[in-house]
Amino acid sequence: MKRGARNLVLALVGLLAIIALFDAFYVVRETEQVIITAFGKPVGEPIREAGLRFKLPFVRSVNRIDRRILEWDGLRVEMPTRDKLYISVDTFARWRIVEPLEYFRRLRDERSARSRLDDILGSETLTAIAKNDLIEVIRTTADRVPLRDETFDQLSGALGTIGVLHPITKGRKRIENEIETAARAKLAEFGIELLDIRFKRINYNQSVVEKIYERMISERQQIASRFRSEGEGEAAKILGSMDRDLSVIQSEAYQKVQVLRGEADARVTTIYAEAYGQSAESRDLYAFLKSMETYRKILDRDSMMILSTRGELLRHLNAAPAH
Repeated sequence: MKRGARNLVLALVGLLAIIALFDAFYVVRETEQVIITAFGKPVGEPIREAGLRFKLPFVRSVNRIDRRILEWDGLRVEMPTRDKLYISVDTFARWRIVEPLEYFRRLRDERSARSRLDDILGSETLTAIAKNDLIEVIRTTADRVPLRDETFDQLSGALGTIGVLHPITKGRKRIENEIETAARAKLAEFGIELLDIRFKRINYNQSVVEKIYERMISERQQIASRFRSEGEGEAAKILGSMDRDLSVIQSEAYQKVQVLRGEADARVTTIYAEAYGQSAESRDLYAFLKSMETYRKILDRDSMMILSTRGELLRHLNAAPAH
């Protein structure tokens, strides 16, 4: 019986020795840093170099802290801009633990760290958005030249206000830098280094979308009205020019017709005069032909005229032989 009890004790001692041996050694990986604690309090400096390490078994515990660059993905939150327009902002950031001892004392684990990141980064983002107008948040940088309606400018002959974006002083990039600077100082107290923060997505609130659509429609209508006004002016100018040119052409044509007609009449008169002046017979023939022409014009089957027998018109009729 005594021998069996002794064997049991030896077995328990051996088991405890094996457990203590396994608990005394631990491995530090390349992606982590370790803090040793005794009864919940840190002991010594953080261990950052990878390898096999030894600690007092049972009394001291190993607390592993990630040393890689970690990601933070914020929740999409609606917040107002300085010009009282609500937008939905979704942000993301990259961070790492650079002071593991301070991090462990203040936060203990990554879950608490992410909660503190939510508070600090969300608060600084809300503050930055509230201090700037919507155009400052939407535009990338202040260096970009605002686009404008080039066609409208060409028609108006000057830079107008329709289709022109207002100048900005910061831009989204600078606002992100301001958030990063303000949050980095606060997170440094927890042993966290903020590497970068960016806006992942910025969406308009539905009411803002409707206002933007209304403004776009209004601007397009103003541009269309200006197009119509310019077109009507150009049309009136073209029609006026056409009427003027038509009048000039008609006047010149009428003048040319009258000149040609006068020249023709003069030529005819000259021909008649030359033919009439050749001899007495030609003059008589000319007088006879003109009288016949006159008869043809004034006499027809239904004509009735009362003429004197001594009149010029009856001279040739009286001279005709009777049958």
